[in-house]
Amino acid sequence: MKNRLFNLYLITFFLLVDFVAFAQPGDDDGSGGLEGNDPPPAPINGKLLWLGIVALLYAFYSIRKNRKIA
Repeated sequence: MKNRLFNLYLITFFLLVDFVAFAQPGDDDGSGGLEGNDPPPAPINGKLLWLGIVALLYAFYSIRKNRKIA
C-alpha cells in the first residue's frame, strides 16, 4: 500500500514539474503585458493523411502479431 502511494506521489510530482520545467520567461513591457508578437502558428494538417495511413498500417501489424501469438 505504501509503495503504491509513493509511486502515485512520484508520478504526480513528475507530471506537475513538467509544466514548470518547460515554461519560458517573457519580457515585461512595464504595464504587465509581454513584449513582442507571437510567432505564426505552425500548420499541422500538412501530413495528417500520411500519419493516418501509417497508424492504420501499424494497427494491422500489431493485431496480426498478437493473433499469431494467442
